[in-house]
Amino acid sequence: MEKLPLAPSTPAPEHFVAVIALDGVVAFDLGTPSQIFGAARDDEGRRRYRIQVCSPGGLPVRSAAGFQVLPEHGLEITSVADTVIVAGIHRGGPVEDASIEPAVASSLRAALARGARVMSICTGAFVLAAAGLLDDRPATTHWGWAEQFRALYPQVKLDPDVLFIDDGDVLTSAGVGAGIDLCLHVVRTDFGSEVANRAARRSVVPPWREGGQAQYIERPLPRVTDTTTAPTRAWALQRLGEPLTLQDMAAYATMSVRTFTRRFREETGVSPARWLLQQRVDHARGLLESTDLAVEQIARRSGLGTAASLRQHLQTTIGVAPSAYRRTFRVVPGAPGR
Repeated sequence: MEKLPLAPSTPAPEHFVAVIALDGVVAFDLGTPSQIFGAARDDEGRRRYRIQVCSPGGLPVRSAAGFQVLPEHGLEITSVADTVIVAGIHRGGPVEDASIEPAVASSLRAALARGARVMSICTGAFVLAAAGLLDDRPATTHWGWAEQFRALYPQVKLDPDVLFIDDGDVLTSAGVGAGIDLCLHVVRTDFGSEVANRAARRSVVPPWREGGQAQYIERPLPRVTDTTTAPTRAWALQRLGEPLTLQDMAAYATMSVRTFTRRFREETGVSPARWLLQQRVDHARGLLESTDLAVEQIARRSGLGTAASLRQHLQTTIGVAPSAYRRTFRVVPGAPGR
């Protein structure tokens, strides 16, 4: 009997993201979702997200940077979007007197009620709060706006010391670069670390910063010298599975241990030991997400030694066991995102 040709595999549907631009929109925040989600591709280069920008009535809005934005859609697209994002604003009712346009509020409430994911970047959290979406929820915004946010929305559990907060169906981020971190976190959640890392590389940004990381760290700028620890860091990243010591790293950098440690802290803000541990945990997380290797194998390959050590460090870092982390973030190739 003649064999029938195999039917071609059907690509997973694109996840639809609607970005709301309001008067006083922050240009960087508005462009972040299009850049990060637009850079998320599968192994064959197909886009995983479709992104559209909207405004009330589809009308032009003034940006905080002194130019106008001409969205191609009105708020009606939020009724069919899988994810709705509010970009930050620097003026208007939500940041001035806790007021909000009824059409904006009703669109956001309806999106959340039907099961869409709702997000904000930077001061977009003021809009979510004005719409009542953050009542009794944890949230964050730019640290510089924290005092004003608390005064306007005391019912929100504000944490201004983190990069972003994922509260399930509502997610908020701090300012500027933290919006990138949140979008990459969402890509990682939807489609796995490989797609997220590919999007980060395409956008030339770091692939991962913890949501609980502090928004900013004030420290003196390192002295400008002819030497740097960057080549040693690159060398160490290729040898995470080996028993690297501080002495090994200092020797590769041709520095004394004391000098190497001091310059390493100046350049990274952390000690060599802490940096190395974080790289090993991050590598282990990537292996949990992208491979079927046993926990014991991942522990050895990432330089954490034993499965018990991996469990301990993962629990300390993000509060979950390796098996739970894998169930959450392991994405089967070709499977659609949520």
